[in-house]
Amino acid sequence: MEVSDEDDEHVFLVCTNTDSIQTAETLKDEILVSTADILSWDLPTILTFPTIKVQAHSNMLIEQSMYFRGLLSGNFSESCLGSISINWNVSEFLQILKHMCDCVLDITLDNFFPLYEGALYFGVESLLLKCEMWLSEVFSPEGFQSTQIQMEDLIQIWNFGSDRARDYIVHLCMGYLARNFMWAKRSEFFVKLPYDLLLSSVKHPQLTVDSELHLSDALLLWLESNLENLERPIKTEDNCIGILKQIRVGLLPLWFALGKRNSFYFRQLAEESLDSIFRLLNIVPMGSLGTFKYSDLDHLRIRLTEYSKKVNLSGCPQIPSTILCLSLIPQSYLTDPMQEKIIEKLFFNCKHPVRDRWVFPQNLSEETLTFEAVQEVDISKCRNLHVEHAVDCFRKSFPSLRTLKAGYLLNIGTTSFLQLLEKCPLVCEIDMTVDITPLIPASVTVLSSSPAEVQPVPEKTSSAKYQAVQIMSFNEFGPPLSNVTKLTLDGRTDVSDLGLHYISKLCVSLCHLNIKGCISVTDIGISDLISTCKKLNSIVVCDTSFGINAVQALCSAISDSGNTSLHSRDKRLNSVVSNFETLHMGGCQGVSKSSLIELMSQTQVLKSLCLRGTDLVDQALYNFVGSSLEMLDISNTKISGAALTHVIQGNPSLKCLKARDCRNLFPGDSCTEKRESDLPSLHEKLHAELGKMNRLEEIEFGWGFSFISFSSLESALMSLKAINIGLGGMLGEDALKRLPAICPLLETIILHFQFHHYCLLQAFHQTSPGFHLELVSSVIAKMLSF
Repeated sequence: MEVSDEDDEHVFLVCTNTDSIQTAETLKDEILVSTADILSWDLPTILTFPTIKVQAHSNMLIEQSMYFRGLLSGNFSESCLGSISINWNVSEFLQILKHMCDCVLDITLDNFFPLYEGALYFGVESLLLKCEMWLSEVFSPEGFQSTQIQMEDLIQIWNFGSDRARDYIVHLCMGYLARNFMWAKRSEFFVKLPYDLLLSSVKHPQLTVDSELHLSDALLLWLESNLENLERPIKTEDNCIGILKQIRVGLLPLWFALGKRNSFYFRQLAEESLDSIFRLLNIVPMGSLGTFKYSDLDHLRIRLTEYSKKVNLSGCPQIPSTILCLSLIPQSYLTDPMQEKIIEKLFFNCKHPVRDRWVFPQNLSEETLTFEAVQEVDISKCRNLHVEHAVDCFRKSFPSLRTLKAGYLLNIGTTSFLQLLEKCPLVCEIDMTVDITPLIPASVTVLSSSPAEVQPVPEKTSSAKYQAVQIMSFNEFGPPLSNVTKLTLDGRTDVSDLGLHYISKLCVSLCHLNIKGCISVTDIGISDLISTCKKLNSIVVCDTSFGINAVQALCSAISDSGNTSLHSRDKRLNSVVSNFETLHMGGCQGVSKSSLIELMSQTQVLKSLCLRGTDLVDQALYNFVGSSLEMLDISNTKISGAALTHVIQGNPSLKCLKARDCRNLFPGDSCTEKRESDLPSLHEKLHAELGKMNRLEEIEFGWGFSFISFSSLESALMSLKAINIGLGGMLGEDALKRLPAICPLLETIILHFQFHHYCLLQAFHQTSPGFHLELVSSVIAKMLSF
C-alpha cells in the first residue's frame, strides 16, 4: 500500500497477537488504535484481538527509535510503505510504544528483561537509560534495604547482561554482590553463582565481609559444590587457586588455618596462611617490617569499606596494632614509595611506647580514614592487639560503634577497659567474656562483702609484654557510659564488689548484666548493684555468691515516691524482678528454698530462666506466674514431673528445655507415691504436655528419659535443632535411626555415657555430615578413632 500525500506523516504498525483470546464481544480479526489516544487505551481489551493496527506519527518513531529511524528515513523499502509489520511480543511492544509517547512506565523485576530486550532491539535509547537507572537504584545500598532482590534474580540479571555484552549491567552485578557478600553467602543459591561473577566480586574494591574467615568459608563452599562444573570446561586447579588467592591468608584465625591443612582445595593456602601468621606473631618484637616485603602490605590490610557494618578479628592472635593502623590509612600510602619510611616508623613505634602512650606518626594520624557504617567490632582472642591503642583507633575511625566484643583478653582489667570506652560514647553493648571452665566456683567462698569499706586501689601496671592499662581511682568517675545497656563479664575474676559499684555508677542505663563465674563478687555486692541500676531487666549470675540479699533486692518494691505501705499483692506486681526478662542463677546454692518460692511468685514476664543446681522445690515452680518463657533450665534439681508439667502448661512458647540430672522427673514403677489405676501417671502427663509443644528447638534430659519418652514427643520435635541426653537417659538404637526423619532440622547431638553400637553411630554421622555429634564418656576407645 503506497503512502498518500495526506497520510505521509503517519504509519501503521501491524502487530500479530499470537496469545489473543477472542470473546463473544470481540469476534473481529483486528482492531485499529492510534497513539494520539494512547492515554485512553484499554490494553486488556486490545490484547484480545489477533491483529492490532497502531497508527503512529512517523516523526515520533524516527526520533525515539533507531530501528524505525533506519526503516523510515533510510533506503529500506518500508520507507515507502504505509504500514510496518512488527514481529515482537504485542504486549511488550505496546509498553515500549507507550514509553516512546512519553507515557508513565513503571519498571519492575517482572518486566525489566522484556523491556530492556525490546529497547535493545528497537534501539530506544531513552528506555535503555530508564531501565539502567532503575537497575542502578535497585542495586544501590538504599535499594538493597527497600527492594532487596533475591540471589536467583541477581544471577539471572548477570547472565542477561553477559550474554548481551552490556558492561553496565555486568558491573552493577559485580558491585552489588561485592557490597552484599555476607547476605549472598547465606543464600542457598550462592553455590550457583557463575565463576566469573564470583571472582570479579571477590576482586572488587568494595568487597565487604565481616572477616577473611567468612570469605574463606564461602569460597570453599562454592568450590565443593562446583567441582564437577569446573572440571569440564576449564582447568579446576587454576580456577581454585585463582579465586582462593584473593583471600588475605595472614588475617585468618590460627585455628582455621591449622584445620585446613588437609583440605583438598585449601592445602597450599593453609601452609601460606600459617607461614604468614607465624611471621606476624614475631613482627612486633622485631620492630620493623622484617621478612615482609613492602608489596605484601596490601594483603595485610583488614577489609574495610564504606559499607562495612561488622569487623570480626576474633581468634587472630597474630594481628598487632600495626595491622589495625595499616588498615585505617589511605591505600595510596602503600603505592607511594615515598611513604615507605613512614610505614616502617609505624611498625617500629607500635612496640615502643613513649610515656605509656602509643606513638602514631602525625602525618598518618591526620589521614586516618573514617568508616561511618561500622557498628560492631570483635577483637576477642587478639592477644597481640594493644587494647588502649585499639580503642583509640575505634574512636577515630568508627564513630558509630555500638557493640564491642573483647573476650578472652587477660592483658587488661575490666574497669580499665570500661574507662577506655568513655572515648566511644555510643557503645551500648560490651562483651569481655573469659574462659572459666577450669574453675570450680562451688569450692570458692568470698567473705568480703561491703564495697564501702574497701579502699580504692589502682590496678598494678605490669611491665610484661602484655601491659595492662593503669586505671584511675574508682572515686574519680568520668562521664557516664549512658548508652551502655548490655555488659557481659562472664568469668571475669578481677571483678569485685568495688568493680560492681563502679559499673553501677558508670553504666547508668544498664539493662542486661552477665557476671557468670565472677567468683570475686559477693551477695551484698550483687544486691547493691541491683538496687542501684534502676533499668536492669536481665541478669546472669550463675556460679557466683548470689544469695538471699540479692533475692531480697529483686523482690523489693519499685517506688519512686518512697511509699512503703503497699499491699503484698501490689508489691509483687511492682517489684524489681517483676519487669525482668532474663534471670539465670544456675549453681547459686546460697539461695534458700523459701527465697526461691518468693522469687518465683513475682517473675511475671520472664523469657529465660535458669535454676540449674539450685535448691529448687516443687512449690517454687507451682508459684511461677509467668507465661512468656522461651528457655527453662532446671538441670540437677529435685523437681518433679508434676511441677514441670505445671510450668509447661502455662508457657506455650517454650523453645528450650534443659532438665538433665533430674532424678525425680520421670519416676519409675517403684515410686512410693500411689496413683489411681484409671488416671495417667505423672510422667505420662508430662509427656502429653511436651507433645503439645510445637516450637521446641533444644532439649536436655537424663534420668528416666527413654525410647518411650522420645516416642511420645515426636510431634513436638519437628523444629528441634539440638538434643542432649545425659547420665541415666537412654535413646536406644531405634530412636537414633529415626532421628533424621523425626527431627529434620537437627544440628547437634550430645550423648553422655550412652553405650550404643559404635557402627550405628558411625553410620549415622556419615549419612548426616551436617550434624555435630559429641560422645561424652561413651565407648571411649572407639570414639578416639571416630
